[in-house]
Order: sequence, then structure tokens, then C-alpha cells
Amino acid sequence: MPDASAWETTLVFAIALVIAVVATFVVSAIASIIVRAVARRRDWAGILIRRARWPFRSVLLTAGAWISIALAFPDAAWRPAADHAFLIALIAAGAWLVAQLFLFLADVGVSRYRMDVADNRVARRVHTQFQIVRRLVVVVIVIIAVGAILLTFPGVRAVGASVLASAGIASIVAGLAAQTVLANMFAGIQIAFSEAIRVDDVVVVEGEWGRIREITLTYVVVVTWDERTVVLPCTYFTTKPFQNWTKYGSALIGSVELDVDWRISTDAMREELDRILDGEELFDGRTKVLQVTEATGGLVRVRVLVSAADSAALWDLRCLVREDLVEWMREHDAGALPQQRVLVGAEPAAIAERSSTADRGEVDGSAADAAAERSSEPRPVTGSTPRAGLFSGTADGEQRASEFTQAIPVQREGDGGDRVDVSDGGDDRRGSSDESGTRVP
Repeated sequence: MPDASAWETTLVFAIALVIAVVATFVVSAIASIIVRAVARRRDWAGILIRRARWPFRSVLLTAGAWISIALAFPDAAWRPAADHAFLIALIAAGAWLVAQLFLFLADVGVSRYRMDVADNRVARRVHTQFQIVRRLVVVVIVIIAVGAILLTFPGVRAVGASVLASAGIASIVAGLAAQTVLANMFAGIQIAFSEAIRVDDVVVVEGEWGRIREITLTYVVVVTWDERTVVLPCTYFTTKPFQNWTKYGSALIGSVELDVDWRISTDAMREELDRILDGEELFDGRTKVLQVTEATGGLVRVRVLVSAADSAALWDLRCLVREDLVEWMREHDAGALPQQRVLVGAEPAAIAERSSTADRGEVDGSAADAAAERSSEPRPVTGSTPRAGLFSGTADGEQRASEFTQAIPVQREGDGGDRVDVSDGGDDRRGSSDESGTRVP
């Protein structure tokens, strides 16, 4: 008779367990059909099913197995231990389901902001903030689930009062022990919402140029231009200076510097620069400037400024301009190549005669005619020929200059604290004199 009773109990449990498993998959399938029908032609339905399918099935399966044991073994001596185990499993499965539902909401929110477009500054900000928030919420859910599991043990509930009583001392000890970890976590949250850096930003850190690949609660991953990975703590970006080349936009201005001889023709060099940039896809057309920035040490330093839509295009554009200008000087203006002149023990008159003879010997044919023509023509007066500069000559340059000159308050000495705005009026912009005769710019 006992054997028959045990057999019947086992059979009931097996039938109940099979019914629970079948019901789990049937309910899961019905829920998927309903979600797909409600959100037909919507992307979020697929995201929800992919995120919540297995956590939802785990909750149903755990609950079904618990009910099966309760029906099959109502008076078993091991039921309290089994009920405790199933309660822990149900709490864990429920926490998994809640976390996946939150991640689904985060995925839906992020999917509205595409990263593969030209102007993606807002998208990068949203992706960065969601990366931090989703990790933080998942950590909070896990902590709550672990706390709930611990509270299921009677011993933990008994010592709860003493733990709360000593929470002040424990928090101080824990804070001192984990101050680095906590500092990085708070720095990660600060980075996410201060927008100092965002995912896919171009930065220069520790002398390395790369892109922000990932931002977590404790560290930031930077992939450099040569595909190396640099991992930095979040506190680095809150305590040390760094360069962010895409904070307000990706367009940049870059320079190309060349040391040439004094005989260089800057006008001809500007014409060559126009030819190089004409129709060049890397050049965005905003800034194109050639200026002589230094004339010391026997050489002239020519600086070319060009602009591009992003840092990668700017690098290739600078290399292209530098290479083409070097080729042009070598083929068409060899006299502009850098030279070092050393004259020892010669009289001034002999030096002048030798120099003119050497110049006549170096120039022949059409080059000599061109040199004679240039020497016979009077040089234009400075300013008579319009030239584009970095802060003048073009609308873009004038706008750039206004960012450095408009609305600058100047404190005059002895005027009782009144401030003068040099942006208003042409006289103030050119400058004025105070009582002591000091020129105010």
C-alpha cells in the first residue's frame, strides 16, 4: 500500500510538472503572438521578444514547478526547504525579467537616435547617457534582489537591527576601503550627464588620438587611430585636461608648415594652393589661408591653414597639401628650397658682386626672363591686394575674429569701476586713451 501511494504521488508530480512546462511555452508563444500583432511593423516588438522571452519563461517555469511540488507533496517533511529554494529562484528570475524589461526600454529609446549620420552629436550624447544609466539600474536591481534573497533567511532578519545600528561605522569603513571604486563610479555618472565626453567622440588623451568606444561606471575605452585600445579610469576625465575634437562639431582646421628660402614667391604658392584644393573632396571649403609666420634664422616659415569635415579627412588633407607643395617647389621654384649660406673673409662689395653673379648663373632661359620681369615690376603696396587671412579677408575669417573681439569688458584705471565694452562703436574697437596716456586696445 505505501508503495502504491508513493507511486501515485510521483505520477501526480510528473503530470503536474509536464503541464507546467507545456503551459510555460504555450503562454510564452501566445504572449509573443499578441505582442507581434499589437506592434505590427514596429521594431520594438522584436526587441521586446528577444529581451524578455527567456526571463519570462524562467518565471513561469519556476512558478509552475513550485505549484507542482505543492500539489504532489502537500505534507512532505522537506517542503519548507524546497519552498525556500523556489522562493530564491523566483526572486532571481523576477529580477532578471525586470532588468531585461528596463534594457528593452533603453534599447527602444536609443534606437531613435542613429549614430551613422553626419550630424550625430545629440545621438552620441543620448547613447552615452543610456550606457551609464542602464548599467547603474542593472546594478541597483541586482543589489535589491540579493537583499531580498538574504531577507528570506531568518538569521539575516534577526541580525538586521544590529546591522542597521552599526551602519554608520560600517559605511565609514566601506567608504575608506572602496574610495577609488566609488570615485570612479561617481565620475562615470558625472561624465554621462555633463557631456564632457560621449561615445564616438574624437579625443586626445595621454598624447594618443582616438575615439571613445565605451563608457562604463568605472572606466572609459579609447581606440586609437592605429587600432590600439587605451583603458582609462573615469576619474581621468574629471581630474586631468584632455582634448575633445567633437565637443561642438567635427569640423577642424589644420596647419601645414614649410621652412623655405627668402626667394619664395608667396603669390605663386597661393595660386598652387588654390589649384591643389580646387575640387578636392577632403577640403570642405571653409578655410584656406597661406601666411608667412616667421622670417628668422635665414629661412622663411610659410604656414598653410586648411579645413575639413572631420579629423580623419583633415589628416589626409594636410598630408596631401604638404606633398603637393613640396613637389611644386622642387619642380617649379627650386630657388625657394631651403639653403644655408656661409660667407667667410669677403669684403661687402665682393659679397654683393658674387651674389649677383651667382644669381645670374643659376637662372637661365624662361626662368631668367621671369626673374627679370619680377625684378623690374614694382612690388605692390602692402594691403593693396586682398589676401585671405585666418582672421580677415573672408566672411569666415571675420566671423572667427569677432569671436575674440566682441563684448570684451575693459576695466579702466581711476574711472570708479565703470566698464567699457569695446564691441560697441568703431572708436572703442580701435582703442582709446585713459588719463595716464596708456593706450587701451
